[in-house]
Amino acid sequence: MVDWQGLIREFVILFVVIDPVGSLPVFLYVTANVPRRLHTRLAVRAVVVAAAVLMVFLAGGQILMESIGMRLGSFQIAGGIILFLFALTMIFGESKPEAEIGQAERDHLDGAVFPLAMPSIASPGAMLAVVILTDNHRNSLTDQAVTAGLLALVLAFTLGLLLLATKLQKLIGRTGASIISRVMGIILATVAVDSVVGGLTSLNLIDVPAAADAPLVAPAPAPAN
Repeated sequence: MVDWQGLIREFVILFVVIDPVGSLPVFLYVTANVPRRLHTRLAVRAVVVAAAVLMVFLAGGQILMESIGMRLGSFQIAGGIILFLFALTMIFGESKPEAEIGQAERDHLDGAVFPLAMPSIASPGAMLAVVILTDNHRNSLTDQAVTAGLLALVLAFTLGLLLLATKLQKLIGRTGASIISRVMGIILATVAVDSVVGGLTSLNLIDVPAAADAPLVAPAPAPAN
């Protein structure tokens, strides 16, 4: 039986950490002085580079981590803290597009790899997320292949947005992209806290009921007789 709730949760996590909408202003700035005929090639190159980086982390991130004696629970806690700090910068600091356009300005628009492929699409949060979502001890190869498929789906969606960047930018504007990025930061902060709780639970430091058994709202007390 397909676990649709789990699939949707993983898709949302990947969508939030990759943040395709937040990459639109970065792409538009990077291509400002590039001939229009090269825009498609630049977008494809950026997404392919980002996909290669994320797939390497998906396939070998945990192996590397365990080869140096790290436990996944520790990595989940550290990754959750980093994701939370990353989320705070999305919410309270410069928005993702503003920060990465600044990087593009400093590096004189040196192509699709930086800052478009990294860190805009293959962000540090995305690298951590793919490792956490493909825990070798809890997920079979089939489960990990499904996660890789969801990652490919999000990247394909990102490529589609980049190819439609000019039209979408006119529709939502830079302010709209900034607002969306901050909303995604709130979602990412929630994911980060959940990662920390999962790490503490896997290390047997706390005991938390399963997500399906833990209601979002505490039940009302029974009326007194």
